[in-house]
Amino acid sequence: MLRLAAASLAGTAIEFYDFFAYGTAAALVLGPLFFPTVSPLLGTLAAFGTFGVGFIARPLGSVLFGHIGDRHGRRPVLIASLLLTGLATVAVGLVPTYARLGIGAPLLLLVLRFLQGLGLGGEWGGAVLLTAEHAPAHRRVLWTSFPQVGPSVGFVLANGITLTLSATLSDAEFLSWGWRVPFWAAGVLALAGLLLRAQLAETPAFRELAEKEDRASLPLVEVLRRHWRLLLLTAGGLSVGYSLFYTITTWSLSYGTERLGLDRTMMLGCIMVAVAASGAATPLVALFADRMGRRPLCLAGCAALALWMFPLIGLLRTGRPGLMLLGFGVAMLAFTTAFAVVGAYLPELYEPRIRCTGAAVGYNLAGVLGGAVTPLVATALARGDGTPWAVAVYLTAVAVLSLGCFLLLPETRPSPAARPAAPDAAPA
Repeated sequence: MLRLAAASLAGTAIEFYDFFAYGTAAALVLGPLFFPTVSPLLGTLAAFGTFGVGFIARPLGSVLFGHIGDRHGRRPVLIASLLLTGLATVAVGLVPTYARLGIGAPLLLLVLRFLQGLGLGGEWGGAVLLTAEHAPAHRRVLWTSFPQVGPSVGFVLANGITLTLSATLSDAEFLSWGWRVPFWAAGVLALAGLLLRAQLAETPAFRELAEKEDRASLPLVEVLRRHWRLLLLTAGGLSVGYSLFYTITTWSLSYGTERLGLDRTMMLGCIMVAVAASGAATPLVALFADRMGRRPLCLAGCAALALWMFPLIGLLRTGRPGLMLLGFGVAMLAFTTAFAVVGAYLPELYEPRIRCTGAAVGYNLAGVLGGAVTPLVATALARGDGTPWAVAVYLTAVAVLSLGCFLLLPETRPSPAARPAAPDAAPA
């Protein structure tokens, strides 16, 4: 299990590294480099628009790779998705700017961002099913929390490289070539991930389906016909996590540097500390969820986020590092409370024959509702000079929506009969 979990963590870390490297670049440099003919505000909106394309592609990727996972196995998904995302990310670092290529530059950026999202749409489902379908029932949340740590690791890695470059290069050097380095590094990371995943075995659940010839012929059709309500509820429930995460990691970075005039390095540092704390807390929350259940923690996390959105925006507006770090840190821990369990929760909601498609589409559809829209909406709402309370209203509404969706979902924690018996227990 440790080897499987480590391979899942490494893969999600690498793929989310690719995704987050683009988000940071969108907040800092893509506007002036690829959309120089419009105002700074419109340039930022256009950059966030290309950022959002990746989220729109993710559900399509989950359909494509979910079909492969349910028909041909979870293992091929892990290889193909990592390869696609890695190649697209390296290519982003090679795209000429608007000054050299004209309108072709943002169009190329758009296509590559779409391919990034397509690959990432398959990654999460394959990674969590690899661990969920191997893990013992009484420790399933713990083992599936490893791939859930991957996004935090990927974010810290991507922004750590950006932070180092930002601190050591001049603004001219960073705009000229420094921002491209994190994208080039993705090629090395993807190669390492492919070597690690090449030795993985197929999951027992899929092998059993293959032996019984019980695989779904059209998994997406079956999910939409029989489980459409479940799909919408999981997407709605998870949308607050995406909204919160990309508010902190993408929009606040742009808002702090462009509107508040804060130092880019300081902003990145505050965000990285909060995200690192979230990653470290994920296995601890998972241990608790194996005892208490999945749904209670999702409800607690959503309620905490609904209560914290106004303090978060108020603390960000101060521009003071300590207060911003407090706002980011509390929000990310509330986010972790809900998201640490979803690697086990979503697969448990679906039967094995359609699990790869159902879990992945629900997870990535939430990315469209939360991640793609939020930076655009927040940028548009924060146009005035005062504290952007309208952003807090929007985020609170998303949190309440997610809370309502989780209230309508069932608990899936295995019964005590599914857990290992004590040494002196009588045989069943």
